[in-house]
Amino acid sequence: MAAVAELERTTEAQEVAALVARSRVAQAQIENYTQSQVDRLIRGMVWAVAKEPVAKMLAQHTVDETQLGNYEGKYLKIFRKTRATLMDILPDRSVGVIEEDRARNIIKIAKPVGVIGALSPSTNPEATPVIKAISAVKGRNSIIICPHPRAKVTNKIICDLMRAALVKMGAPADLVIAIETPSVEKTNEVMRQCDRVLATGGSPMVKAAYSSGTPALGVGVGNAVITVDDTADLDDAAEKIRISKTLDLAASCSSDNAVILFDAIYDAMLAKLVAQGGYVVNADEKAKLQATIWVDGHINANAVAQPATKIADMAGFAIPADRSFFIVPETGAGPDHPFSGEKMTVTMALYRVKDLDEAIALTNAIQAYQGQGHSCGIYSRSDANILKLAMGTKTSRVMVNQPQSASNSGNLWNGMRQTFSLGCGSWGGNATNNNITWEDLVNVTWISKPLPEHKVIPSDEELFGKDIIELVG
Repeated sequence: MAAVAELERTTEAQEVAALVARSRVAQAQIENYTQSQVDRLIRGMVWAVAKEPVAKMLAQHTVDETQLGNYEGKYLKIFRKTRATLMDILPDRSVGVIEEDRARNIIKIAKPVGVIGALSPSTNPEATPVIKAISAVKGRNSIIICPHPRAKVTNKIICDLMRAALVKMGAPADLVIAIETPSVEKTNEVMRQCDRVLATGGSPMVKAAYSSGTPALGVGVGNAVITVDDTADLDDAAEKIRISKTLDLAASCSSDNAVILFDAIYDAMLAKLVAQGGYVVNADEKAKLQATIWVDGHINANAVAQPATKIADMAGFAIPADRSFFIVPETGAGPDHPFSGEKMTVTMALYRVKDLDEAIALTNAIQAYQGQGHSCGIYSRSDANILKLAMGTKTSRVMVNQPQSASNSGNLWNGMRQTFSLGCGSWGGNATNNNITWEDLVNVTWISKPLPEHKVIPSDEELFGKDIIELVG
């Protein structure tokens, strides 16, 4: 058995090596492309998959293959999110001189990394390959996309569409290569043999990316916590929380997992959440729901991104057909309170606090358990409260008066960079906490020229201050 396993590993390593070799040949052919040539390629790549008839076909196919999420959410991602991402990166200078810092007399030149190895999750397999591919090509790289097995056909169709578009534009198809029969070992080989890893997926795969020996950009666990304070527009907040909680049936890790309400508005806000389609579970239903969402301490894959009515049926209780998400009253955080963690379902934990200080402490406690460094949000009309929450939480993104899952990766109503890869910084065990784009997929050469006038070190009193000199001695 050991010999057979070793033979299989060797065969897969050789198969990946052949794909990487093809990818390198393709990347070399666009290494000296101009900015206009590169931007033409990414326009064609997006158009090939995002034009309306194709987007509709892909949305339905994704749902049919993965059995995750819903048609409306998938269609929005492939039709709108890919367009928004293209629009976001098109104006960027990614070829040649990309920045001149006259104050420091420095010029920065962007150069390709080479072959990007990308992971695509089963929860967002419709737009992730497109967004990662155009980010790679924007930097004059090639890309090999490793899908989750549950979405391998969707990934192949999308990659084939982009490949055909590239050929029509005179570029090599192998700028985009799909792993057609994915396996863990094959994905590991891609990560070992490529030049940079762009990892989006479950925690084990992100950890594998960091352990591959190749420079990797990974993402942390999502467990968004949303605060509604006593200055918020409650109708607006309730509608946007519902939008975020139910978008693509909570396939996104940015879906509102916990909502914290101030005492002063608790009853009124809860009523508005119910009016938006929320179903408040009782103690017995909470226990049944917990046993359904988690099996042996892990999220039940059969419950992920499913309608609320289906999950209720699985749990053994009934809810009205017009209920679209669960509201689970909760008081604590951590392993003894699993609803405080990521749920990947249309389920939110609901908390009650007296003020912002308590909300900040609770947010940090919840995200210390899961989701630290990813995202939180607040519905508020108080700039002081917004700033205080942002200053007091260990988070990379704070969405203000916006539906979290539709906003933190960039949208038309905010200035966040468009992506599906959200770094969580050291809090989430990541190398970066920015919204990852093409800028993370290039090397930069710095040209440094002498300054017109040399800098002069100031006197000790100016540099250190009299008090430090006297105190330290």
